[in-house]
Amino acid sequence: MTKHLSSGSSSDLTRRRRGNLRRLLSPRHLAFVGGRNLAEPLRQAKAFGFSGPIWAVNPSFESIEGVPCVRSVRALPEPPDATFLAVPREASIAVARDLAEMNAGGVIGYAAGFAELGGIGVELQRRLVEAAGDLALVGPNCYGLLNAAEGVALWPSGHGLSRMQRGAAIVAQSGNLALNVTMNLRSVPFVHVISMGNQACLGLADYIAVLAEDARVTAIALYIEGITDVAAFADAAIVALERGVPIVALKAGASELGSRLAVTHTSSLAGDDALYDALFERLAIARARSVPELLETVKLLSATAAPAGARLAAFTCSGGDSLMVADAAAPIGIALPQPTAACAATLRELLPDFATVANPLDYNTSLWGDRDALLRCFSATLADAYDAALLIIDYPHEGIAGRAECDISVDALIEAARGAGIPAMVASTLPELLPADARAHILAAGAAPLQGLPEALAAIAAAMRYGGCRREIGAAGARALALPSLAPLAASRRTLDEAQSKAALASHGLPIPAGRAVPAAKAARAAEEIGFPVVLKVLAPFLAHKTEAGAVALGLNNTAEVEAALARMNSVLMREGQPVVETVLVEEMVTDAVAELIVGVVRDERLGLALVIGSGGILVELTKDTQRLLLPASRAAIATALSRLAAAKLLSGYRGRPAGDLAATIDAIAAVAAFAEANRDRLVELDVNPLLVRPQGRGALAADALVRIATR
Repeated sequence: MTKHLSSGSSSDLTRRRRGNLRRLLSPRHLAFVGGRNLAEPLRQAKAFGFSGPIWAVNPSFESIEGVPCVRSVRALPEPPDATFLAVPREASIAVARDLAEMNAGGVIGYAAGFAELGGIGVELQRRLVEAAGDLALVGPNCYGLLNAAEGVALWPSGHGLSRMQRGAAIVAQSGNLALNVTMNLRSVPFVHVISMGNQACLGLADYIAVLAEDARVTAIALYIEGITDVAAFADAAIVALERGVPIVALKAGASELGSRLAVTHTSSLAGDDALYDALFERLAIARARSVPELLETVKLLSATAAPAGARLAAFTCSGGDSLMVADAAAPIGIALPQPTAACAATLRELLPDFATVANPLDYNTSLWGDRDALLRCFSATLADAYDAALLIIDYPHEGIAGRAECDISVDALIEAARGAGIPAMVASTLPELLPADARAHILAAGAAPLQGLPEALAAIAAAMRYGGCRREIGAAGARALALPSLAPLAASRRTLDEAQSKAALASHGLPIPAGRAVPAAKAARAAEEIGFPVVLKVLAPFLAHKTEAGAVALGLNNTAEVEAALARMNSVLMREGQPVVETVLVEEMVTDAVAELIVGVVRDERLGLALVIGSGGILVELTKDTQRLLLPASRAAIATALSRLAAAKLLSGYRGRPAGDLAATIDAIAAVAAFAEANRDRLVELDVNPLLVRPQGRGALAADALVRIATR
């Protein structure tokens, strides 16, 4: 009997489907269901060298492409582990039901016309999912999958994949991209290629979790247009991180992650795509910005171990190449430490007088073709503490002199890096200047051949970040990166005024200035009791941004100035000829701030709660100097985010000004995060702007705050 979605818990269904996905990815037998359109898929299946039984199902033909046909899937010798289903969409539902009742493994849903079309397609896809039950259904509306280790081709057309026993996997939401990468000329070793299609039953999390268990998989490449279940995605990525299987993602398209009513500055600063950056960074997922960058990064992480840190030793025989590497490295986080005095002295003995001893090192043509001299030069450099070694070299086209000399440089670099115990990379400035035979030789030696200097450096930076993250968190700490699911909010919304917002945040440890909310008539008396100078602010539900509305007065030094400020506010804010200033907030005036920050939280219905930290005050949206962290976030993550801001210079003491109280600033930000976590079921968004950072030992205070919540 068919097992439907309602049978058992969701986790049980996921477990059963993932078990069947393992059968689908490594099947004992293949079944193909369809008509004349099965000819090419069957040719591909046989040509790829699958060693198990291949069956065809069609009630009208005796055979297709030499494969005998049975009339229905129920007539197969046994429940198939893997089925390529190439029948019309309505028929797909019936066949999927039969396969589910037979306890088959997985199905490739090749037919289109389901949820991607909307309308009746949505209902048909719902029926397909219900019929599929426990089946590992890939698609529908997908190309299928390839397994190069076992010769599995559940694929509708020709492809460029070669048989191999170990390599990367790619999971793509684009069938065309999945096909195209099989034909890459970059020596990227793919052992699994999966086109996901509509993800009706299986999502990214399922593929990642199962692929991460496969000892043949060296890295996982993702082409993503959207993530439907971020919490499950994070859990699967953590499994991969724990197992040491790197993930590289190309996120394409303009994200639509749920609508927001942007009352706070934070919402306008968060940015959908920037939140994906935060997600990927949290999970140690390298983000590629192009297909070539995706391929180069996957190739590097498959070819060699990830560097343990960001210190790179780079070698060129061109001053121009050295300059290009130096210019590009720092902005993407690659460090180029200069040679120590001892190393520099050794290099001066090995190199001619006109050579410049530096990193990148232009070893120039005086050593060209001299393997022993190159090995001494490279080894002397790598005797310093580096995490990876890179050789920039461009091979001439076949038939042009110089190829043998390029090989000599490559071999010397690889031997020197091996002696230093660090990964070796060889990169060409142009993709076409690292030929296939050289790439094969470099890969066989356990090094990474990288094509195109910008993509090579981006790949190295990504690998360094991954290696650093693995070192910092360790396998035991990866579970702390999990993201809790986010429950839907109640429909009604309420914006707290500043006094209410500050009180709510203060209850979780956020320091706020001394002050009180009073009727306007008692403002002067309150100011006297607090002590001058003071700040005066109007409290009203229609004033989200008080400065722009003229509802704030700063630096009031006596009662007369307080009364005058109230009069101005009434004049500016008058409605229908009547003054509207009823309640005001009177607070102490903080005059010793060394920096102003914005600290906010936004809610994204897929990605959860995101903490936004940036330069604050009136320039917040002009500078857009921000960092984003998905919650929950550790103090260490908050400290790292702070250090990346341009405003970090102010915190450390800028141009003779006093340093800010960094520990108190981190405490204040952590208090905002704690409030958000405690109210995750109803928080819509919040702003603390500015958070005033005072000199060392004097703390940090929230000068303004706004909280918006859903009412139960």
